[in-house]
Amino acid sequence: MKFERQIVDYVIDTRYEDIPPAAIHTVKRMLLADIGTIIAGTQADGCRELADFYRSIGGLPEASLLLHGEKLPAQNAVFVNAMMARALDFGDALAPGPHIGSSTIPTAIACSELRGGCAGKEFLAALTIGTEVAARLNLNEAAYDGFDPSGICVPFGAAAVACRLLRMNAQQTWNALGLVFNSCGGSFQSHIDGSLGVRVNQGRSARDAVISARLAQRGITGPRNFLTGIYGYLHLYGKGQFTGPDILDGLGSSYRMLDVSFKKYPCCALASGPTEITLSMLREYALDPAEIRSVKLTLPPYAYRLVGHDFKIGDNPAVDGQFSAQYCIANVLLRGRCTISHFTSEAVRDPQIVNFISKISVAADPALARRGHTAADLEITMKNGEVYRGGIDIAPGFPGNPLTDEDHMERFMGCIEAAPEWFARDRVGDIVSFIANIEGEHDVCALVELLNGTVSLEPSGTLQ
Repeated sequence: MKFERQIVDYVIDTRYEDIPPAAIHTVKRMLLADIGTIIAGTQADGCRELADFYRSIGGLPEASLLLHGEKLPAQNAVFVNAMMARALDFGDALAPGPHIGSSTIPTAIACSELRGGCAGKEFLAALTIGTEVAARLNLNEAAYDGFDPSGICVPFGAAAVACRLLRMNAQQTWNALGLVFNSCGGSFQSHIDGSLGVRVNQGRSARDAVISARLAQRGITGPRNFLTGIYGYLHLYGKGQFTGPDILDGLGSSYRMLDVSFKKYPCCALASGPTEITLSMLREYALDPAEIRSVKLTLPPYAYRLVGHDFKIGDNPAVDGQFSAQYCIANVLLRGRCTISHFTSEAVRDPQIVNFISKISVAADPALARRGHTAADLEITMKNGEVYRGGIDIAPGFPGNPLTDEDHMERFMGCIEAAPEWFARDRVGDIVSFIANIEGEHDVCALVELLNGTVSLEPSGTLQ
């Protein structure tokens, strides 16, 4: 059990001062990204219904339903908030697929409210620790083999956040991590079938983490050998490909969460590369979509299985578009850009887009996997016989091709543009400033008040 103990010790003993500034900076960018997606995802399909469902159930008013303002039992609030964070598929991500912040950030906010307030440095430390735990337990494409990573490694990170912020001791933390291990699950079939299960699984990861922590506080025990036991995490999900040292060597000194990526476009990360190539070629060659005869996209097998299937419109067109490389390419060629507004049900159903998609074929090539997780090649053939080719190894926003500060702000403002009409846009500057300087805040719950419009502003726009 020494590796399990190593994780527990890291969660409860790491101080803010022990964390490298680069890791804190990454977490603050995650906050900006996921607060933006929560704002924009408030009224997304499934989120409204889930919020209404939990309102109807009621219960102890412990944590805020963000933007709506009501308070719910903490585990219910994080379920809805995490689902909103994932709804646009535009939050942070980590290859080969877990969305960490979409669960850890709602968990951190709810737990800060549960304990009656939390200083900014403590909040950032908990988020960094939880993100690192999830990143350490992140597996590879072969091991996941169709499991949704957001339901496999992310629950551990969210549970670590909860344990840290609820000031749980070593025994309680150990039990919480063991309990949340038993809740791991979720399949990429939700993505391929265009179902809202994608969003639900993100919410479930956060909810189960909070429940596991609260049960552990009350003495409920979990399996102690949750990582390296004969039927532990590395056996069941890692499929024997990883050892304790593979996962934990350097824990606390080297931070794997620094590889967290930030999408430039509001779609599956594996469709970001094709989107970027298409935009580049459209502009470089001044392509006329009406003169295009055919488009051929080539992807690594893992990406092909997730976003390379033939596009079809099902019960949830927005999800169908987010997880279709064909749709993303057609969208760029016909609309000239890629924004959140292009992934509404109405936009995805556009007959022009649907008709154009028949010109786009997608193939898998194992050789592309050697170039990178998000590698892609594109070939566009014109009606006059001219052929244009483009390719990418690393999609924008991934390690090796980072976004600029301006890109990060553009992403956030894109979310604000997609926010519901009743969202108080005059508070945007204060929200951005609060996140940028959160380490100096004495209570992060003021961010909740800003989001919910329940804090007063001085004439200068600063918080009272």
